[in-house]
Amino acid sequence: MNPQDDKYPNSSLETSEPELVDNPQSAVRSPQFTESVVVDKGAFPTAPDQPSATDSRPLADEQTPATNPQVIEALLFAAPSPVTLSRLCDIAGCTPEVLNDAIEQLNREYESARRTFRINRVAQGLQLYTLPDYAQWVRQLFTAHRVSRLSRASLETLAIVAYRQPVTKPEIEQLRGVDATAPILTLLERRLIVLAGRAHKPGNPFLYRTSKEFLRYFGLADLDLLPSRDELEEFLRSRAEQAEQEDEELLSNAECGMSNSESRNPKSSVPAP
Repeated sequence: MNPQDDKYPNSSLETSEPELVDNPQSAVRSPQFTESVVVDKGAFPTAPDQPSATDSRPLADEQTPATNPQVIEALLFAAPSPVTLSRLCDIAGCTPEVLNDAIEQLNREYESARRTFRINRVAQGLQLYTLPDYAQWVRQLFTAHRVSRLSRASLETLAIVAYRQPVTKPEIEQLRGVDATAPILTLLERRLIVLAGRAHKPGNPFLYRTSKEFLRYFGLADLDLLPSRDELEEFLRSRAEQAEQEDEELLSNAECGMSNSESRNPKSSVPAP
């Protein structure tokens, strides 16, 4: 007996190779591969159009509405300049009434929490402003910057433009009685006034009007809040007196510094021959 017959009693050495079939699915498979496989369909992801119970994303109706006062606060905090009400309404997706309510709510919260800033209406928009009580400390942040005050001629020219705008250069010179070229150039460089077209007069002179920077510079919401002429004269007089006082203080400090330097370095006396 062939030793291989004892090891494989049911096999034959003359076994031919398996017959090839045209249809692979009809081929006879070994019993160890015929066991059925049970697939847990619950382990597969659900269809995209069906909400999953384990999905942690908030639904549309559970999202924070854009009219939340904190959204308005974030927009004003990030804005480098006043933002108009229409722009805020477009971004936040709310009505002007809802926006005004949110602003009032934020200012009440700031006041109750004794915050150092408020939302102010300035330059036909809204912006966060620190309270005047902290101006002396905030001003020290900008001590390195050169503070350039408007001259009296520039203030007078600016007042004429503000109260008679749009106005031409000849009209300004007629009211002031002097040439207004230098003050107008200064105001244009400071962006306090802008061109407003040309007048239909001989020579077609330029027309000038105030800008949004003018409203921001003086802390006004719009031109309707301009002071009366008496109040303006009082303001100009107080500004002039303040400027004179500051000049006198600078002069006195300079004189004190010179006297102290002379006392520390007295001139040596030369003996007579």
